[in-house]
Amino acid sequence: MLEELRTLVLFAEEGSIQNVARRLPLTQPAVTRQMQRLEDMLGTTLLDRRQKPPRLTAAGLEILERAKDILASVEALKAFAGDTEPQGVLRLGLAHGLSDATVAGAIARAAAAFPKISLRLKTGWSAELIEQFERGQLDMAIVLRSADHQNLDVLGIERLAIIAQAGPSKPHLTDAALASTPWVLSPEPCDARQRLVSILGAEQHRLVLAAEIQDPAMQMEWVRRGHGLGLMPSRLAARGLPDDLALVDAGDFDLSLQVVALRSPHLNRLAKAAQAIARTVGEVIQIET
Repeated sequence: MLEELRTLVLFAEEGSIQNVARRLPLTQPAVTRQMQRLEDMLGTTLLDRRQKPPRLTAAGLEILERAKDILASVEALKAFAGDTEPQGVLRLGLAHGLSDATVAGAIARAAAAFPKISLRLKTGWSAELIEQFERGQLDMAIVLRSADHQNLDVLGIERLAIIAQAGPSKPHLTDAALASTPWVLSPEPCDARQRLVSILGAEQHRLVLAAEIQDPAMQMEWVRRGHGLGLMPSRLAARGLPDDLALVDAGDFDLSLQVVALRSPHLNRLAKAAQAIARTVGEVIQIET
């Protein structure tokens, strides 16, 4: 029907079938058939053919105005769909273990390149964010997963460091220490804690908890006071620790997690922004590790 409506608008502008045929270009009989099809579809007479040349009837004039509105709406819809600049709300979930100033800065820089996007950032444990992503509550999630998960969009590797109260010599994590040393960790389902538990389980050691503390700064304070060992990203530890904290020699322990991006297949124009955020976070993780 859109072609027929365009022909009606052209007829109102040109005043004759002949001129419309010249502009399209079509044959005059083809233009006549289009006008007749439109009359049949709408069930009304659009042209007063008693006049030479034909003129629009009263119904034809009213339909003409509606046709102009319809065609203008179609063009606006085409322009909207053809706009390649991402716009809209992007709901992003970020794992607690990645919620530091460096990663936040990377996300902010990537999002700033898309001024028409409104970023809704939410932090949480990976298991919680994955569940929300699968429910459609998040458009994208950057989470931590163990290496046994395959076919994932891996942005980088987050290696974990073990920290302890500083002493006269660098602490070493022996089998005996594994069996007896308490830990200062985040509550379940902390990603770093789950990785540690999986390693200790493989070594047939039981996790001894001294404290469960959500806040990273308080965790470090509790470790500094000698209450137990703690975990933190190696990339953050590499920037330097306070004098009363020290890195523990963890030997062959593979305390690492994959940094993974989950992206909805229905992002449409937001996909470009999601890709930029994932790429920027991946670059930061890889550079710092």
